[in-house]
Amino acid sequence: MTSRSTPILFSGSSHPSLAQEIAALSSIPMGKIDLHAFPDKEIAVDILEPVQGRSVYVLQSPALNPNTYLMELFIMIDALKRASADFITVILPYYAYARQDRLCPPNTSITAKLVANFLATAGIDHLITLDLHSEQIEGFFDLPFTHLVSRPILLSYCKQFSLENAIIVAPDKGAIKIASAYAKQLNLPIALIDKERINAFQVNLNLFVGDVAGKTVFIPDDMCSTAGTIVHAANACAELGAKQIIALIGHGLFTGQAIENIERSPIDLLITTNSIPHSQRVQHSHKIRILSIASLFADFIKKQGFL
Repeated sequence: MTSRSTPILFSGSSHPSLAQEIAALSSIPMGKIDLHAFPDKEIAVDILEPVQGRSVYVLQSPALNPNTYLMELFIMIDALKRASADFITVILPYYAYARQDRLCPPNTSITAKLVANFLATAGIDHLITLDLHSEQIEGFFDLPFTHLVSRPILLSYCKQFSLENAIIVAPDKGAIKIASAYAKQLNLPIALIDKERINAFQVNLNLFVGDVAGKTVFIPDDMCSTAGTIVHAANACAELGAKQIIALIGHGLFTGQAIENIERSPIDLLITTNSIPHSQRVQHSHKIRILSIASLFADFIKKQGFL
């Protein structure tokens, strides 16, 4: 029989397979929950486990359908609070609305901050997330916040390639910090592509700094949505004589024609994580490898001291 002092993990409907993997690696039980919708699409949640006085983890990865998954998460948190859970830790492998983190243009919403407000109001005690689009989001919270990175998982895969004639390429200015971290870990030089975004679907490349001719190129970024940035960067590297092009992506959203664009591009391999669930089309792509980040969350859970 499970003790009330034993932590428990509940999963929303967005990514149950990742939740199950984390639970298995951290040796904590999965909680039983009933998630359903009324005919008018309102979401209802029933907690089917005793949680009074227990430490509770809730996993939700609100990518691709953020409005539904976030609302479901808020209702789950409220239900757990009303069931007297002692400490609620939310695991967000993907932080939805992270790109809306500033007033740009003016008179818009800082929606990443709004999501933070909703989570705090719902009553969470701790948030764990992965590969934030910008670290300033951490400052949106007045509660314990843990920001994990997928880099160790992706780096371990990189080391199977020859690094004797390799280089890290930042696909735009926003990725310089990520690229620098990879360059330091792999002891490789770094190059930069200067990108100007025209709209949500179009980018222009203005300037390339660095030498990629005859080299294996690693292009890291926190996420890939339409694949416009990563494909443009790969095209630039190919035109400048790169021998092999490998993309390293934290969150593979792959919206619209992203997979087709990647498969037609000079990218030889794109390595990403299972921070969000992937379609069969993504899983069967000959250019994409998906690595699990479950161990990152499981290791952190073990270190929290609740076990």
